[in-house]
Amino acid sequence: MVDRALAGARRKPVYGEAFTTRTARALLRLVSASAAREVAETTRTAEMLQQPVATGRQIAVTSIRGGAGKSTVAALLGTTYAHYRQDPILLVEADPALGSLPLRLGAETLRWTTGDVADIVEPQMSLLDITGYLVQLAGNAWLLPGSQGQIGAMLDTRAYERVMVALRRYFGVTVVDCETLPAEVARTALSAAQARVLTTPATLEGVASMHAVLQWMQGLPPHVIAGTVVVLTEQMPHSGVDLGKAARELASTGASVRPLPYDRHLAAGGEIRTELLAHPTRTAVTRIAADVFQLSQKRH
Repeated sequence: MVDRALAGARRKPVYGEAFTTRTARALLRLVSASAAREVAETTRTAEMLQQPVATGRQIAVTSIRGGAGKSTVAALLGTTYAHYRQDPILLVEADPALGSLPLRLGAETLRWTTGDVADIVEPQMSLLDITGYLVQLAGNAWLLPGSQGQIGAMLDTRAYERVMVALRRYFGVTVVDCETLPAEVARTALSAAQARVLTTPATLEGVASMHAVLQWMQGLPPHVIAGTVVVLTEQMPHSGVDLGKAARELASTGASVRPLPYDRHLAAGGEIRTELLAHPTRTAVTRIAADVFQLSQKRH
């Protein structure tokens, strides 16, 4: 949430790619045989994302440092699931330290927090009761923020576990934006989730740090790293890293690895408007969401 007094500082949202690039892409699709392949691939991905679930899938998103695109990826995943699925989708902010998830989702008012709902939720509540404590987003998506835009909000492991166990039956997919590792709630979320996403900048330092984390995860039960997707976030047009080589090195640990290309719209901050994302970004996000969802289906 942005203070109204500061809202005037917000610039007009920009497209993820330049006008000339968008125009050239549109012309290419008109004359290229690859357009049919793209449609077929999009259809297959949509079918994967629309698979029914027996119990709610919980997906934890975290990183090992701030500024790695954690909240951005969580917001992108949540909005993607809401676009493709018919069941209710929940985004939970388990990062009370002034996290940016509400801002990225365009939430204008924040009332109840994750910690508050832990003390309120009861087994006999209906979905209508529950959503009264949530922030409604576009379509069938809902947000449970971690704070009310104030420093000092607390969230302990027991409160987090109560919320997640109680809410799981109401939502087809829950995406959790966690604190950075090695925070206790983040570690709890990673172990309890059916799938997990680790974000890291596509830099030499980011890749090296992530490799160390994945090596540590290899000592955990095998399903943990097998159910993990690493997202390499490109935060500038040219990262200076060979993404293919970096991805292969990280994938050698047993995790899946996906790049998220640089996008001017995402880099500008503020509310994410999916219609302004660059085409490669939308494609990458949809594939990441499908990968993560498929992994979550393998773990009960």
